[in-house]
Formats: sequence, structure tokens, C-alpha cells
Amino acid sequence: MADFDLIVRGGTVVTGTDTVRADIGIRDGKIAAIADSLSGPETLDADGLFVLPGGVDTHCHIEQLRADGTADEETWESGSASCLVGGTTSVVTFSTQFKGHDILDPLADYRRRAQMSMVDYSFHQIVTDASDEVIFKQIPRIVEEGIRSLKVFLTYDPLHLDDRGYLRVLAAARRAGAFVTVHCENYEAINWRTEALLAAGHTSAKYHSWSRPSIVEREATHRAIALAELVDQPIQVFHVSCQEVAEEVATAQARGLKVWAETCTQYFVLTAQDQDRPGFEGAKFMCSPSPRTEAEHARMWDMVRRGVIDVVSSDHSGWCFEGTRGKRINGSDANFRDTPNGVPGLSARLPLMFSEGVVKGNIDINHFVRLTATNPAKLFGLAGKGSIAVGYDADLVLWDATKQVTITNDLMHQAIDYTPYEGMTVTGWPVATLLRGHVSMRDGVVQSEPGAGKFLARAPYDLIKPRGVLADGFDASLYA
Repeated sequence: MADFDLIVRGGTVVTGTDTVRADIGIRDGKIAAIADSLSGPETLDADGLFVLPGGVDTHCHIEQLRADGTADEETWESGSASCLVGGTTSVVTFSTQFKGHDILDPLADYRRRAQMSMVDYSFHQIVTDASDEVIFKQIPRIVEEGIRSLKVFLTYDPLHLDDRGYLRVLAAARRAGAFVTVHCENYEAINWRTEALLAAGHTSAKYHSWSRPSIVEREATHRAIALAELVDQPIQVFHVSCQEVAEEVATAQARGLKVWAETCTQYFVLTAQDQDRPGFEGAKFMCSPSPRTEAEHARMWDMVRRGVIDVVSSDHSGWCFEGTRGKRINGSDANFRDTPNGVPGLSARLPLMFSEGVVKGNIDINHFVRLTATNPAKLFGLAGKGSIAVGYDADLVLWDATKQVTITNDLMHQAIDYTPYEGMTVTGWPVATLLRGHVSMRDGVVQSEPGAGKFLARAPYDLIKPRGVLADGFDASLYA
């Protein structure tokens, strides 16, 4: 008889490909067996429930450092609690760089803060200043330490990199064996259009979406892909907001390029119209790229079914609505340019995607697992995460597929004081979350202590290796 620490009994086990009723035997934090009628001293009843892999959110901002020495209001303790309540067990967040500075000191501070996490975690390194020191010395060092993805912004002050800086990051990633993620919007076009809107007296949150229509996202996506092809460096395009942008990725994929598309929960349920609310209320729904139209939701589901978009993240952003540090940091009458972007969504991601996707018939439950766990884990080299298989970490979610819940901010367990999904009713809700075999959340109550999470160092992996196809056969990354 096998000796298990815990048996999850009688559930319907769901992976990205299969659905089967079985018991799961857990030993030393790992899945040791998947079979009928396992026995052991301790069991967790999953009868009538789905047993899913723990969610993997590879794009979220938790306690991210700010240039003034402070950090986002969403702390690692509160953010990881929110993850557990929503069924997420692994995250990849962002260590930032401030222009004129290196990446090592902020990274050391960020790693220290992350030790309070109750979920497992890794980092993307934001690069805002592509200096020789950063490009040739510091990026290779952090990649060797297991931080195997870089983040580039093609817009936003003070984060923006121009095309030359972006090329340098792509080349550094190619040399080091790292992946590159890209925020694709046209910096100059947004600034030009913003200046015109403000000159015309259009200052409210409504005009945030006017300042960055889909064409500026489409152009930047096309350019980001073209430059990545020039360097022969795989990339993921973050937060694709609409079909016309996804088609740029589809065209690249059809040509065999290693380009992936991610989108976020908000692009299936929010619209630009949400920003047109009285007073300052529209600021709650401001994020970039902006949500589009209600008709776009159906087109986005089509891009998901086609496999063009294969990851759904939260892009959780830590800006409270009240107080003076969040959305109102520049005042309650600030224009849209001076109001922070971003919406929270750690806890809401899985329930909304299950309800909108599986319950409404847009995707099946296996596709849901791939979007929210399996694909992000594979794409970012999170070994042992994102699926249910012998030898994998016992990160599991017991899921009640029939439970109806009306979302309120109190249910989110986050530091952020609002949710843009307030009042939405979903069908399907996590009733227990296990991290490496430990019951970390049950019936909405977090049962872990700060520090239960661990850093996930990422080793080299084949999926993000360059294709070996270069213009004229010349590898410029060896020289610049």
C-alpha cells in the first residue's frame, strides 16, 4: 500500500486534455498517484467537484516598486491571499528598473518583499534603460539566477523604450536564453492624440480609450513582431485587446514565427463605455490597452478558439480608488493622462473565465485549464506547474461548477478597495486551493501563513529557443 500524506478523493480530475474521475495521492508536496480508490490516513473529499490544476497568472503587478521609493498598495501578503481565494497558486510578477539606474538593487529589494508570498512566484525583469551595463552584464546575471523573462514597454513615460532600445533587449535575451514580453502601443501616436484631446477640452476618463484606439496597438504589435523576427528572438505580446491586433500575431504564427499572444480577463467583460461614468468613477475601468466594444468580446473568443490567443492573465494592477496613493494620486479632478492605469483582478480571473468561457459555451473545460494554467506554465518554463500529473507539484483547486456567486470586493481578499467586476454574477467558484499539497484556502478562508510561497527559478527550456532563421544569415546580436 502506498503511503500518501493526503488523498483528494472522488473528484473529476481535469487537465488541458483529459477529464476523468479519480483520486489523487499526494506525497511530499508532489502528485504521487492518480488512480481509483486510493487509501491513506488523511483525505479531502472532492465528490461532486472538479479538481483543476492551480491557476498560473503570468502577468500581475504585486507590490511593484515605484520610483519614489514606495511600492504598489497591493502587498505580497494581500495579493497572494487574493490569488489563493481565486484558485491561483503561481504568479509571475515584475521587478522594475528606473531610468538611469541598474536592475540589481531594485531586484534585491523586490526579492526580499516577495518572501511574504503565500503562492509560488517568479519575476519578469522590466528594462527601461538599455545601457551597456544592463544589456551586457546585468541581464546575463539575472537570467543565470532563474529570471528568464524580460519586459519591454513600447509606450508610457518613464518606462518607454524606443526601437533601438527594444532591439538591444531582444539581442540580450537571445544571447542569454531569455524570453521577451512586450506592451505594444505606439508611444508617439498616443502622445500626439492625447495632446489634441486635452487641447480640445476632452479630459475625463472616457477619453482614455480615445487616446489609444486599436490602430496604435495594432501598429506597435506589427513593429514589435517585425523587430523580433529581425533578431530571431521569441516574444509574447501582452494584453491583446481586440481581433485586429490578434490577427497580426496570427499572421506571424502562420509564417512560423515564435510569437505568442496573451489577453486578460477585462477584454472579455469590460468595454470602453465603462470609462464613461459620472465624476471620477470611470477611472476604475481605465487600463491599457483600453477595453474595446461589447461586439469585440465575441471576436476575442474566436481568437481563443483558433489558438491565436493561448494565455489569459489578470494584469492585476495595484491602484486603490480612494485615498491619495492610487487612482487619485494626482487629484480627483485629474485628466485621463494623469490618472494611473490598471485594474485589479487576481481573484476574479478564474471565476470570470470559467463563467464566460465554459458555462456560456465559448470553450470547454479543458481549454479553460490550458488558458489559465497549462499554457502559461509551459510558455514561461515553470516546471512542475500548470497540470495534474505524477511528479508535478500538488497545486490543485477544488471547483464547484454550479455555485453561483455575485462578485463583491469583499470576496476578493485584496488590498485594492474596489473591483471593476462588482455586481457581476458568475457560475463556478473555487472551494479549496492546495499549494504543494497543503490546503491553503478553504471556503474563502486563507489557511496559509506569509512566506509559504517559494521562488521559482527557471532553467533553460526549448520552447523559447530562437528558430535559427536570420536575415542574410547574419546574427547581429553577437556584435551589438
